[in-house]
Amino acid sequence: MKPQTRKTYVSETVAQLKPSGIRRFFDLASSLEGVISLGVGEPDFVTSWSIREASILALEQGYTSYTANAGLPELRQEIAAYLRRKFRVEYHPETEVLVTVGASQALDLALRAIVNPGDEVILIEPSFVAYEPLVVLAGGKPVAVRTSGADRFRLDLTQLEQAVTARTKAVIVCSPNNPTGTVLSRAELDGLARLAQAHDLLVIADEIYAELTYEGEYTSMAAVAGMRERTILVSGFSKGFAMTGWRLGFAAAPEELLQAMLKIHQYAMMCAPTMAQYGALEALRSGERDVAEMRNSYRRRRNYFVASLNEMGLPCHLPGGAFYAFPSIQPTGLTSEQFAERLLLEEKVAVVPGNVFGQSGEGYIRCSYASSLEQLQEALKRMKRFLARL
Repeated sequence: MKPQTRKTYVSETVAQLKPSGIRRFFDLASSLEGVISLGVGEPDFVTSWSIREASILALEQGYTSYTANAGLPELRQEIAAYLRRKFRVEYHPETEVLVTVGASQALDLALRAIVNPGDEVILIEPSFVAYEPLVVLAGGKPVAVRTSGADRFRLDLTQLEQAVTARTKAVIVCSPNNPTGTVLSRAELDGLARLAQAHDLLVIADEIYAELTYEGEYTSMAAVAGMRERTILVSGFSKGFAMTGWRLGFAAAPEELLQAMLKIHQYAMMCAPTMAQYGALEALRSGERDVAEMRNSYRRRRNYFVASLNEMGLPCHLPGGAFYAFPSIQPTGLTSEQFAERLLLEEKVAVVPGNVFGQSGEGYIRCSYASSLEQLQEALKRMKRFLARL
C-alpha cells in the first residue's frame, strides 16, 4: 500500500488568519527584563474594591450556577438603565440586552448573526486588530476605508460611501477609536446615519471606550435619529471600569438582531461567568465616581504624554478618548515594525506598530498611556534617547 498523504486538519480560513500583531510584541516584551510596556490596552488601575467585594460575596453565598443565557435579569435591567441615563437610548432588558464574555464576544456574535457568505463589512482604518479576522471567520469580506493622520483620522464620508456595494451588509465603527483615540463628531455620526439609511446598512458600534471621552458629551450611534433600529451597540466593563480580566461585556440591539445573537451565544458560551456578573452589577450601581477619577487621571497623562511626543519630534494629535496616543514615526525614516522592534530591543520600551491596525496605520505607533506617570516619564526618556541615536 502506498502511504497516504496526511490530511490538513486545520480549516483553511483559520490557517490563513494572521496572529495578533499586538500579542506578538507583548510576548516578545514579556521575554525581556526591565521592559516598560506601552503596548497592551489595559488600565493600570485595580478594579474598585466595592466591585470585587460584590463578586466575593456572591461566591460566598454560593451563586456559582449558570445564569440565564442572556445574563442575570437584574444586570440586564441595570445595563438598560445605564444606557438610558448615560446615552439617552432605550432598550428592553428582557429582549434587547445580552451579557457577553467581554465586548470581543459581543462583536463576534454580532457578525455571525448578520453575515451571509460573501457579505461585505466595512472597517474604518486604522481599526482594532480583531475586526478583520472576525469578519472573515463569520464568512464575510472585510472592506477597508482608510483615514489619514493629516486629517487627525477623521471619517471621510465620501470615501465611505464609495466603498458601499450591493453586497455591503454593515459598517463597524469604534468611537473613541482604538488605536487613534479619535471620537466621531456629531456631524460624522449624522452623516453615517444618512448613509446607513440610504443604503439599508447596519452599524456595529464598538463603544467600549465611551466612558473615557475627555471633552464634551459622548453621543452613542444608537441615539442618533433613525439609528436605533440599525445599530448593534457593543460595550463592556473592561476599559471604563478597569475590569479587563473579568471578561464581561454586553450588546444592545433591536429584538430581532439581539435574539439572533443570543441563539449563537446559547450554543457557544451558555452564559457569562456568574460571579463577574454580580461584580458588574455593583459597577453600574456605584462605580461612576471611580470611573470619573480614572478618566481625569488619564486626561492628565494624555496631555503630558502627547505634548512630550510632539516636543521630541514625533508628531501626534491630541486623542479625544480611550488611552492611546498614535504618533507618527515617519520623520525617522523607519517603518512601524522597524521602529517598534528596535525601540524594544535597544531601549526596552514596548509599543505597537501601527501597521497591525491596517495599511493606513503604517508610519505610526500606538502607545498606551494607561501606565503610571513615573513609567511614562521613564519611557519618554528612553524614547528620546533612541531618537537621538537615529
